[in-house]
Amino acid sequence: MRYDAILLDMDGTVLDTLEDLADSMNAALRHFGMPEIRLDQARAYVGNGSARFVELSVPGGTPETLRQEILDWYKPYYDAHCSVKTRPYAGVPELLRALRAAGLRLCIISNKPDASVRRLAEEHFSGLLDLAVGESAQLRRKPWPDMIEAAAARLGLDKSRCLYVGDSEVDVQTARNAGLDCASVCWGFRSRGQLMEAGAVRIFDTPEALGDWILS
Repeated sequence: MRYDAILLDMDGTVLDTLEDLADSMNAALRHFGMPEIRLDQARAYVGNGSARFVELSVPGGTPETLRQEILDWYKPYYDAHCSVKTRPYAGVPELLRALRAAGLRLCIISNKPDASVRRLAEEHFSGLLDLAVGESAQLRRKPWPDMIEAAAARLGLDKSRCLYVGDSEVDVQTARNAGLDCASVCWGFRSRGQLMEAGAVRIFDTPEALGDWILS
């Protein structure tokens, strides 16, 4: 087998979190008297962490101090509502079980707040993951390689034997920055065309196809 561990993005890769993200952002925008965003806008805005999600969702020219207030309101609200509509993508639980049965280590690496990442990982993938790491003050968000390097160190992994799996241009760049092979999936928040434009070289349409390639 070509890998010892599979490191996976969360949003758009293993979990369809889009509606909960959009609903939570719209709750924050309503609270501050701002216009709401559409679901397709939320799809385009997510992937670079909560602060960037807020920055893209608020009207242009919103002062930084107000953006920070909105972020501080949004984070605990989302943490409390992050699993209302969120579900694993079809075929993903089966993929993780197959990879686990083959002896591979599995880890989630996400730009979501760490508390939400750990909560969702436990709720939807209990017993399948070795580790789940989210954004925190100690680790820079993707595409910086900090979270991957921290996870590899904690699990005693050789990075050259790890595969990173994600659904966005951020994930392609993260794998590149960390020196990992990358597998991109187009069942999430970005299309095949967008992934190709980002430089993705291995793109999979289904969890089954991804699993077959990893285990081949």
